[in-house]
Amino acid sequence: MSGATLRQLAHWRKATNRGAVLAPEVSATRPVLYFFRDLIALRTCVKLRSDTSLQKIRRALDTLRDDLGEREHLSEYQFVTDESTIYLVEPEQAADLVRNRSNLVIYQLVDVLRPFYRDGRHIPDLLRPRDHVTVDPGVRGGIPVIEGARVPYDDVAALLRDGVPPERVSDYYPSVSGKAALDAADFADYVDSYEPRKEQREAAAG
Repeated sequence: MSGATLRQLAHWRKATNRGAVLAPEVSATRPVLYFFRDLIALRTCVKLRSDTSLQKIRRALDTLRDDLGEREHLSEYQFVTDESTIYLVEPEQAADLVRNRSNLVIYQLVDVLRPFYRDGRHIPDLLRPRDHVTVDPGVRGGIPVIEGARVPYDDVAALLRDGVPPERVSDYYPSVSGKAALDAADFADYVDSYEPRKEQREAAAG
């Protein structure tokens, strides 16, 4: 959902002498748990990283926290980049956080909730990752569910993986259509594509 790889998530929550890029609000140790607004902040970092370097992102965060004294959660801020620098978007203006924070510019705001591409990979809409799969912080804590059904997408996807035809999913969940079931399975495949392969896990374990 964030577009970040597992390696990036681990790297960004790692504490350094300048602090972590983004530490989860709930738990930064196993099991690592992110809140919904952590997800928004992660998407912001991923979108910025697709257009500029991690060094500039860290420098921008240093300026935000140390020079400007801003301590709110990263999801509370809006950032844009033109590759050469990163701007903090404020009402009717934007401040340069990398080169000169007193430099104010006209900006085009990028909505990180909308779909975008990262290294050629499509990052879906955060609130509607598939036509029949939606995300609402007020529904099941923000877990992706079948639209209008409150049924977690992975429960539906599990049925298809167990061999249940899409059109028969309604036998288990009457409000879930065949098309919605296919969307759930497709989204589950997308989520699983971020999981390291068995060989990679074994290699990492030594």
